[in-house]
Parts: sequence; structure tokens; C-alpha cells
Amino acid sequence: MGKDSVEVNKSTVKRFFQAMNEGDVDAIIGAYSDDACLQTMGNTLISGVFGREQIAAAAGSIFEVFPRGLRFEIIDMVADGNKVAVEATSEGEHVSGQTYSNEYHFLFEFDGGKLTRLKEYMDTERVTDVLCGGQRPPFDL
Repeated sequence: MGKDSVEVNKSTVKRFFQAMNEGDVDAIIGAYSDDACLQTMGNTLISGVFGREQIAAAAGSIFEVFPRGLRFEIIDMVADGNKVAVEATSEGEHVSGQTYSNEYHFLFEFDGGKLTRLKEYMDTERVTDVLCGGQRPPFDL
């Protein structure tokens, strides 16, 4: 994988976050390959592995629970080969009236300029408190 591909992938990630900040669902979904997946880490009500159709549904609903948007800021980015690692923060006003902010590590994986896998690590307690209204999934015994 050449340096040009690494730079293309980094530019794609920057555009991805710009689309998130602008609420551009078409651009968000357009970044993914047809067989892509999003893996939201942790044990929350929104954790799991999701395919492109589920990603499309979730992308639209983000802007329903954050009517004024959820703003992401890239803190740092490192790229090598087909992967781009990103440290980021977010902030937005949830429909509950609470301010939601979080810190993230994202791992983007690409093939031919398309996003094939996105792994999202975040503070799951913040997710549970605000996005899930304090509700937790049942623990497997």
C-alpha cells in the first residue's frame, strides 16, 4: 500500500467526520462498502456489530436524538497501510436536554478507498447514562 493510498484514506476519514458534523447521512453511508460493518465496542444497548443497512438506519436516528447535531473533533490521527486510527471527542445536546460528550478511539479499515470496517471505542458509562437513559443490557450468567 503506497503513501498515496494512506493519504486518500486519511482524507476520507476527515470527510467522514465532516459529514457527521453536518448531518449528511448520504455521505456517511456512501463512505462504506456494500459489505462493510460497524463494531461499537462495550456492553451497552447500542453495542454490537452492524451491517450497512443497520448503519444507514442508525445514521439517520443519530440526528433525531441530537436535533442540533452531534459535533465531533479529531484530536489526532495516525495512518498505516489500509488502517486509520483516530482519537476524537464529541459534544451535543441530547433530546433529553442533557449535554452528551464523549471521548473515542476509532479504527477505520479501508479497501479500494471504501470503508470496510469501523471499530468505535468510547466511554460506555456516558453512553449508558445519556444515550440509553441509564438502562443496561442484561448480563449473561
